[in-house]
Amino acid sequence: KPKCSVNILSVSGKACVKSLSMYTFIIVGIFCTVVGNLLVVLAIAYFKQLQSHTNSFVMSLAVADFLVGLVVMPYSMVRTIEGCWHFGATFCQLHSSLDVMLCTASIFHLSCIAFDRYYAVCNPLVYTFKMSRSRVALLIVVCWAVPLLISFGPILLGLHKLGVDISLPENVCVFLVNRVYAVIASLVAFYLPMVSMLVAYWKIYKAAKRQAMQISAMEAQMAAGVGKDSSKKQKHRNSMRRERKAAQTLGIIMGVFLIFWLPFFTVNIVDPFIEYTTTGVIWDVFLWLGYVNSSLNPFLYGFFNRSFRRAFLLIMGCRICLPGSASGMDLSHSRKDANEQTFFPPELYITKS
Repeated sequence: KPKCSVNILSVSGKACVKSLSMYTFIIVGIFCTVVGNLLVVLAIAYFKQLQSHTNSFVMSLAVADFLVGLVVMPYSMVRTIEGCWHFGATFCQLHSSLDVMLCTASIFHLSCIAFDRYYAVCNPLVYTFKMSRSRVALLIVVCWAVPLLISFGPILLGLHKLGVDISLPENVCVFLVNRVYAVIASLVAFYLPMVSMLVAYWKIYKAAKRQAMQISAMEAQMAAGVGKDSSKKQKHRNSMRRERKAAQTLGIIMGVFLIFWLPFFTVNIVDPFIEYTTTGVIWDVFLWLGYVNSSLNPFLYGFFNRSFRRAFLLIMGCRICLPGSASGMDLSHSRKDANEQTFFPPELYITKS
């Protein structure tokens, strides 16, 4: 674990440059996290075209990631760069609780989005029933309530470190946990959501593969002039292609999720069983990899979608502040833009038509 050291800003010129470089780099990352997620929240809150059941999860996810950037990352930045905790023991507990809660909430929302897409792609006939407004609201409550229960309660009561016989200086804020808490918290916060996402994506992939075969057969029929209602077939074919794009999108999201969170939760569950011998540098690197996931989510869930990009431009240009601006305005530049299929398709968000 890292030991508290003298402020490296006062050690040497080289250390000062290194420290300032790290501060600059991380502050830019924090700024992107806060602004990116805030844009997603404002876009969905303002534009009716983006207000759907799926985007309710995306908006709640953006709130969690926004708070990670606003109230968790700045203090973690100071702790990582200076090696000391300057904010007191009480705030150390509060910071650790918020860190666990908000990062877990972010992961839970990713799992719910995969669950939502599973029904949309694999069981479209029951999607409206399964993902009703009340059920979406209930799932969002769960996404916040469970992380709250596994963070603030055990941490503020000290249950997470029962049996941990390691004394730390007062000016060090290290999140040491016992074996029971490490296993339970890691399972609930990461491994169970990860398994649910993998299962959902695998089923979506199989459905997309089956739909691709149907598209090929339909194209052959249309080329031969078979079938009377070609427009209906074309519409159905486009629908299947859009759902296949959505499956590809989930693959990208799943890959990013595993790359940035799996290292941290692997170390988190192993470290208590190896007598806490994982170095502080490894902890910091893996923790910040997890934070990066909160920075990337707005790009994965928003910036690669044309309707969201249009909404972001309108917000950043203060177009929504102009007199007469309407929340129901069309977010596509043209019909071609509205129908254009990109690698990150709008079907992941189910924008209203």
